[in-house]
Amino acid sequence: MSKDSKSEAQVIPIKEGIEERPALVPPAQYNLFTGEPEVLPQLIDREVEDELPISEEIFLARSGDASQLILSGFGLFLGKKGDRLLVRKGKDLLYEFPFFRISEVTIASRGITLSSDLVMEFCERGIQVNFVHGTGKPYAKLTSPSLSATIQARREQLRAIDDERGIRFAKAVVAGKFANQRKLLLYFGKYMKATVPERYQEIQRAAKALQMLQAQVREVRGDSLDAVRKELMGLEGSASRIYWEGVQRIIAQRVEFFGRIRRGATDEVNSMLNYGYGILYSQVWGAVITAGLEPFAGFLHVDRPGKPSLVLDLVEEFRQPVVDRTVISHVNRGESIRLEGGLLDTDTRRVISQKILERLESKESYQGKKYQIRSIIQIQARNLAAFLRGGKDYRPFSFKW
Repeated sequence: MSKDSKSEAQVIPIKEGIEERPALVPPAQYNLFTGEPEVLPQLIDREVEDELPISEEIFLARSGDASQLILSGFGLFLGKKGDRLLVRKGKDLLYEFPFFRISEVTIASRGITLSSDLVMEFCERGIQVNFVHGTGKPYAKLTSPSLSATIQARREQLRAIDDERGIRFAKAVVAGKFANQRKLLLYFGKYMKATVPERYQEIQRAAKALQMLQAQVREVRGDSLDAVRKELMGLEGSASRIYWEGVQRIIAQRVEFFGRIRRGATDEVNSMLNYGYGILYSQVWGAVITAGLEPFAGFLHVDRPGKPSLVLDLVEEFRQPVVDRTVISHVNRGESIRLEGGLLDTDTRRVISQKILERLESKESYQGKKYQIRSIIQIQARNLAAFLRGGKDYRPFSFKW
């Protein structure tokens, strides 16, 4: 065998009528007894520099020292054998992934089945599993209870709801969100100064207004979290209107965007935002659990059945640097956005999820050093737990624009 043939295998039909398989489809061999091609399982055992498309339904994305496995194919079955995760479809074994290469698994479509043995393996290895709707909204997360066995942080978290710690954290969340909204507008606005100066001036005015609202957060006073929350949410509403009007100016003439719609969105921009936030929620939720905190006991967001209030609190400071920046850049570059039945189509979801994961792996300055944003999320959750236990004040993450 020549060197060339070793570096790049070729699929050669061995029977007339069997066409060459397209890229990203598992190789097959001709069965002399049945007369049909049979799928040959592939072992995916390599480090991923960025992302690695495995097939139309599966891809790996770089995640720290290992990879996140993302699956979106109806009818897939996930099991285990030895130290490998197996992916089957029907009777065919398609792929094998060594567990040590995987840090996280995301189930991104309906019709995917997991074996109980695999679930146990995930828990023992600390591999979290995210389940998300086609809209990107997470509906379940599988994690080992041993990752959140500590109770001290939870006790202090519940006590903080009724004392000044809860008020201080709620104010920090809102101030941090306003700061990042302002910085993101300035980040995109700087590219408009020479080409569309009138819109650039509008962005500058919006950024100034957000800065003034951020200053007002420091003046909020109250004897209870409920009283403070009401005033903070009023400021948040004003900031939201200013910020999304600024986003409209940035993406004007590229797509139609009439403002932020959280539920039931059918337009392109809101659909991408909602999908991206779903991925971000999963990341923050995992960090909250690992830090030993209770996801459903928040401070800024009110408690409701099934609502992970603390996750929503901690998400606020990461919306702009992770999701909004990614979506606005996608729109500004004129990249493809397609909807099917009011939802992003498969290709668009794949592209957006890849970009969000890439952004999570990118590095930002934080406490005098460079960290991946994914790591910053984890650090921030631990910082919150430390603050609630009596440590130094919680400071929200603010990215450099």
